[in-house]
Amino acid sequence: MGKALFLKLKESLLSVLPVAAIVLIISFTPIVSLTVTETVAFAVSSVFLVLGIGLFNLGADLAMTPMGEHVGSGLTKSKRVTVLLSVCFVMGVLITVAEPDLSVLAEQVKAVMNSTVLIATVGAGVGLFLVIAILKIIFRKNLSTLLMFFYMMLFALCAVLIESGKGGFLALAFDSGGVTTGPVTVPFIMALGVGIASTVGGRNANENSFGLIALCSIGPMLAVMVLALSSQGEIVYELADYSVESSLAAFGHIVAEHAFDVVKALGLIVVFFAILQAAVLKLPKKKIIQIAIGIAYTFVGLVVFLVAVAVGFMPIGFKLGQQLAAYDQTLLIVFGFVIGLVVVLAEPAVHVLNKQVEEITGGGVKKIEMLVALSIAVGISICLSLVRMVFGFSLLYYLIPGYLISLGLSFFVPKIYTAIAFDSGGVASGPLTSSFILPLAIGACVALSGTQSILTDAFGVVAMVAMTPLITIQVLGFKAVTSAKVRAKITMRRILSADDEQIIYFE
Repeated sequence: MGKALFLKLKESLLSVLPVAAIVLIISFTPIVSLTVTETVAFAVSSVFLVLGIGLFNLGADLAMTPMGEHVGSGLTKSKRVTVLLSVCFVMGVLITVAEPDLSVLAEQVKAVMNSTVLIATVGAGVGLFLVIAILKIIFRKNLSTLLMFFYMMLFALCAVLIESGKGGFLALAFDSGGVTTGPVTVPFIMALGVGIASTVGGRNANENSFGLIALCSIGPMLAVMVLALSSQGEIVYELADYSVESSLAAFGHIVAEHAFDVVKALGLIVVFFAILQAAVLKLPKKKIIQIAIGIAYTFVGLVVFLVAVAVGFMPIGFKLGQQLAAYDQTLLIVFGFVIGLVVVLAEPAVHVLNKQVEEITGGGVKKIEMLVALSIAVGISICLSLVRMVFGFSLLYYLIPGYLISLGLSFFVPKIYTAIAFDSGGVASGPLTSSFILPLAIGACVALSGTQSILTDAFGVVAMVAMTPLITIQVLGFKAVTSAKVRAKITMRRILSADDEQIIYFE
């Protein structure tokens, strides 16, 4: 266990170090001015971020992934499809309701829509689409066709919102898709798909296991758009107090709040698992002890991670955005691209996804390939988001062509790349993106145009982070297919040449 923890800490250090180094280096230039307190708070938070990611990833390996796989395979083996779908729906609703980021989202729009209704509706959306995802696995339906249908439905709703004068809700709706697939739910839901697909079997079982996160990200977007149509008035955004001093003063409250949020999210999964263990799974005691230890690691790691982000990364992100935008807009855009390249490395669930992808594809899609593709995608997405903020045009100018390209590529690349790509979108837009990149965008927006346009200009960056991996990873798949065809042609030519030589020799 000690060796495994050391390896996880080493991996998380390599992930966090680039982000921390870039921020600290720029803080010592005339461009950005941080106080001693802010610099120290960020440096200490970076250390705790390493610890949090390391513990979380170890906990995911020991508990979250095995739990998801056992629940998926156990319920599928029971051959009670109704029970499987009912459990998945309830689990999808409850886990989503417990997601802390969703509560933050609901608080920001409570002036125009009931926050309880919003949370319940989004939860129902995730539960419904988790059921659809499970049915896709059981009946081996084409993911590309489902995605095409539901995204066309989304864009139809976009047109209705714009026509009704409620286009201001669009960025918020698209951001909600990334917010609800959090670090607790992603490892569990992905493993659930693996467990069901491996039990159902079939020729493409590995490929069939992906796509759950992709579909579960669509439910919240549809839910927020539907609610927006029934809302009255415009969204009023209240700017939070982004300061290190305030965070340090409320340190005890922040720790307690995040600990409670993680207990809610983890507790619901644990309760469900305990019920299924007693009724269906009947796993050996040794395995249960391992899962219990893993849950403890997951809890401590996630609390440490979220507190470090709230205290050190969120305030510094806001200040960096504000000062860079005031200094030079071009520099702001370049910085956004560079920080985007490395920030995805520090997202906890990204490492879980990459490991599962490499294992399920038998090394066909390597972790390093996924990391490079995701890094480039997130860098481009943040860069484009800041360009949009500077010039003040609609988010739809990116999202409509972006999703059309993504869906179009799905017909030309191996289906497993499409499934991985659409899952990666929800995973890449994790808590560090919403707690560092979004405050960076909000800070820049405040410096450029004040607080009036935050919801239309700053919001939407999470949606962009969720969209660009769909293109880059499928391009990776297209490249793989093209390379394979070229290699096959070269091999065929060599065979033909050898045959020709043989014929000449015998003549």
